[in-house]
Amino acid sequence: MQDLLKAEGPAAVPGLGRPDRARSLWRDTWDILRHRKIFWVSLVMLVAFLLMAAFPTLFTHKNPEYATLAKSMEGPSADAWFGYDLQGRDVFARTIYGARTSIIVGVLATLLTVLLGGVAGVLAAYYSRWLDSVLSRVGEMFLGVPYVLGAIIILGTVAPAQSSPDKVTIMAVVIVVLAVLGWPILMRIARSAVIQAKHQDYVQAARALGAGPGRIIFRHILPNSLAPILVYSTITIGSYIGAEATLSLLGIGLRAPVISWGIAIADHTSYIRTGAHALFFPAAFLSLCVLTFVMLGEAVRDALDPKLR
Repeated sequence: MQDLLKAEGPAAVPGLGRPDRARSLWRDTWDILRHRKIFWVSLVMLVAFLLMAAFPTLFTHKNPEYATLAKSMEGPSADAWFGYDLQGRDVFARTIYGARTSIIVGVLATLLTVLLGGVAGVLAAYYSRWLDSVLSRVGEMFLGVPYVLGAIIILGTVAPAQSSPDKVTIMAVVIVVLAVLGWPILMRIARSAVIQAKHQDYVQAARALGAGPGRIIFRHILPNSLAPILVYSTITIGSYIGAEATLSLLGIGLRAPVISWGIAIADHTSYIRTGAHALFFPAAFLSLCVLTFVMLGEAVRDALDPKLR
């Protein structure tokens, strides 16, 4: 045996030498994702949209608010790649700058949804009994309200179309409305994941060693319950971007002076025959952005769910 070790070295004998790196869910997920074409395609598209939102001047130097009525509804040209809108503003510049507003609304609304739904789901699952019943019934009440109808009622009351709120106010109102109407679904997802995790042996061992509820939740339950929440949140960003456009199209969402894809679509739905370019390009970018987040969420879901591997 000693001669074998001297000849072959420790690595030749199983169990000796440097141990392999410990495997984890996130490392396995990355190993799967980096071999998926759909992940890289969605990631490249996501980076492009994020660059548009963060640094619009990299793509255009034109002022999206500058209007020349003499060029109203002119088609695409070398001077204006996407043409001009009804007021003579550059459609390409407004499409690029619209990415910022739409993505900010989608991301912040999703974060608020995760905060509301995640906290409610964790509390309902961990403490159970009467708290679970109360939170579940409240969530069912919100789920019983049709999404668009609820948004119309809330936005029509808080920020009616006749009012003229500033950019920050109207964006904040839309973000809060999207989150308030969307948190019950995430609460159910978080509740299910926490119920499954809290009965695992490592949680029982931590409780037996005297760990308090806070330590158990943040150190043991939450890290092992993030996978389904992460997948749903990624897809939800795209859903909220589409929802914002829908509300703007109905005249109850974002409005001028905010620049967004939804507003651009709403302003030109009546001119589809005479100026389809002013509606087509913002709608195309909106669809691609929503598709990007959906593709990314699907790729992450397939990598995290062992049943789909």
